[in-house]
Amino acid sequence: MEAYSHDEMSSEVDIKENLIWELDRQVLELLLVDRSRSKRDNGHSHIIWATDNYASLGNGFQEHDEIAVESITGKNGEVLRPRTAKSKEEQDARIREKAEVFTPSWVCNRQNNLIDKAWFGKDGVFNTDEEGSWSTNSKKIRFGTRAGKRWEDYVKDIRLEICCGEGPYLVSRYDAITGEPISVGERIGILDRKLRVVSENTESEEEWDRWALEALKSVYGFDWQGDNVIITRENLLFTVIDFRHDKFGDKPDKELLRKFADIISWNIWQMDGLKGVIPDSCHDDEQVEVSLFGEETSTVTKCPGCEKDMITKHNGTYCLIMDWEKGKTVRYIDLIKK
Repeated sequence: MEAYSHDEMSSEVDIKENLIWELDRQVLELLLVDRSRSKRDNGHSHIIWATDNYASLGNGFQEHDEIAVESITGKNGEVLRPRTAKSKEEQDARIREKAEVFTPSWVCNRQNNLIDKAWFGKDGVFNTDEEGSWSTNSKKIRFGTRAGKRWEDYVKDIRLEICCGEGPYLVSRYDAITGEPISVGERIGILDRKLRVVSENTESEEEWDRWALEALKSVYGFDWQGDNVIITRENLLFTVIDFRHDKFGDKPDKELLRKFADIISWNIWQMDGLKGVIPDSCHDDEQVEVSLFGEETSTVTKCPGCEKDMITKHNGTYCLIMDWEKGKTVRYIDLIKK
């Protein structure tokens, strides 16, 4: 494995795609994959930009273009940036176009605490809310002996962040509003809490890795805009790297990184949340009929799901996610119907 510094990999809020590419090309490819679309000759299709914020950069950066490796590496290695690194004009444009508003970490923490209160049956398990902040509980998290209250059950409990942006509810490498980095011991995201529990209840690297994989399998999120999807995927990957380094002082090898990235590529996906399909994949169908006398008439049929506002009737590409327990893919909308 190529040598790399943990500080170089994880200390910056803005993760550098060039660095991932140099570390392992397959990992970066996995972070770009769209699992819901058919395979190309040379592999899976990539997620699309689904925004015109990058259109001025030319071919390959248009709204419906796939996000290619070369579009975010090399001389384009600074193209993808978290919200706090974007200009005020860019931020305002995304608010207008997609109602993109991010949540400060203290609010994410307060809401995540409510989820944990329901699970544990008590307040203040991981931390205590303070005005605009929190006070971390440094003691080992205690679990009861009743069924469903073991630490393993907490790690495997499934959680979803809808319209996830850069994933501030899932992971908290930095505050999404201020851009300030947050140390491993103070993090408050859903995956952060699961990995803390893993670290507190495992000793060997082999056991930690196995349960870290289970933790990743249990957290899901989706967003419309392609750059957000990639940034969230990167944030999850580097969160696992951070926690592993905090526990053992070393770094995962390429094989383990690929396992992490593979799970993340399934669990964080690109979707129009109102339709359950890949953004803008619904379309009009045109049927041309030729009469006996050679006259052509065309009939345009619009997407029935869009016409009737029925989530099960769209003709776009429905999004697939992985049911890790059963080891098979499912359509997201089928989970809603259940």
